Amino acid sequence: MISIFDIFKIGLGPSSSHTVGPMKAAAAFSDGLRHSGLLGDTARIVAETYGSLALTGQGHGTFDALLLGLEGSLPHDVPLADIPARLARIRERHELYVHGCTLAFDSAADLRIHGDEVLPKHPNGLRFCAYDADGLELRAQVYYSVGGGFVVTEEAFGQENDTAAPVPYPFASAAELLAQCRTEQLNICEVVLANEMALSGESEAQVRQRVAAVAAAMESCIKRGLGADGELPGGLNVRRRAPQLAAKLKVLRETEIVNTQLWPMVYAMAVNEENAAGGRVVTAPTNGAAGIIPAVLHYYRKFNPHASQARVENFLLTAGAIGILYKTNASISGADVGCQGEVGVACSMAAGAYAEAIGGTPAQVENAAEMAMEHHLGLTCDPVGGLVQIPCIERNGIAAEKALKLGALALLEDGTGKKVSLDMVIQTMLQTGRDMKSTYKETSLAGLAVTLKQKAVPVSVRVVEC
Repeated sequence: MISIFDIFKIGLGPSSSHTVGPMKAAAAFSDGLRHSGLLGDTARIVAETYGSLALTGQGHGTFDALLLGLEGSLPHDVPLADIPARLARIRERHELYVHGCTLAFDSAADLRIHGDEVLPKHPNGLRFCAYDADGLELRAQVYYSVGGGFVVTEEAFGQENDTAAPVPYPFASAAELLAQCRTEQLNICEVVLANEMALSGESEAQVRQRVAAVAAAMESCIKRGLGADGELPGGLNVRRRAPQLAAKLKVLRETEIVNTQLWPMVYAMAVNEENAAGGRVVTAPTNGAAGIIPAVLHYYRKFNPHASQARVENFLLTAGAIGILYKTNASISGADVGCQGEVGVACSMAAGAYAEAIGGTPAQVENAAEMAMEHHLGLTCDPVGGLVQIPCIERNGIAAEKALKLGALALLEDGTGKKVSLDMVIQTMLQTGRDMKSTYKETSLAGLAVTLKQKAVPVSVRVVEC
């Protein structure tokens, strides 16, 4: 079992796989130099990006994240206000400050971008090398950023984690999760809560406190997004729309002409505009899909008279369980399976969680989650300009509204007698992603990304050995 806190991580935008993951990998490499005793002999570090990381890294902030990570910063606590000055210093002085040591780093020579090459195990590949003053290689390591901020080394890729604490209600599939609920007469949130207590060794109150902190971070992100204005960075000249849309909805509310289900669309857009601006967000399960779960949760808080703090926490516990199923049985990486693995998974998580929050049984929760993914199958990841802006921001808004409707629809039936199960649709999503052309998986080489450019740029991609 993995933890829901592996699914919900507080980090920074614009991408969990292209910003958060690379920063964590770079920090792990520099930490490894220190712990192995090699840092004192290191004179220079070279960082290389491959595949999707190379092709869309500029728009996703990958290269900046690598520099900050090599200096030891991590996504959840890096001071955002300090970032511009730090990056300017690194590039102007051609130096990195790594755990008290000053190392040479010339971005033009030492940050290498291989857009025509893919490492063998995943499209999001990174390689770091440390050299001494004579140019001798001291240490090299390959990492893969596999989605949602998860990072694995070359050696650990695909290996099972046998060191995790045993949990009282293990499940590896939706069928097993539902069986646990039936046998123990528990809701999904109760199963997950008990497992989290076992994984962390914490009390129920302590686990709920951590869940509440995730909810608070999501709430804060919505508020910041609704209060910000101006143009998003990156060169597309995309203006923030959420504040103006929210103001118009408030006017319509005063005239009693309003569809309240437009609100979750605006909430989701507010979060993803914050993400696109490099702000602090929660991976849910990724940054590119970070707006959907906060938007549905905020809508539930604001418009459901039965909402309570405990139910808010149960919402996230249930959503986390569904996210775990996708992470362990398929993928949440747009570079791996397309946007169905990001927005599709987030919509599935939100629909199931909303169904439970409004009184759904575990079977109804499973039905809502299944329907949400069923209608995202085949969704491509084709960000214009390699930026998490078009179509990503609106796409989050639409998925949030869809999650609400499917969560409510699921309660009109008992959830039994279905032809397609959540487990089936998860496997279908994975296979669909495997069948999808690589140009439609976070490369900006096909789809809407090139439609707006008016022409496609053919690129021959080759797999290279590490």
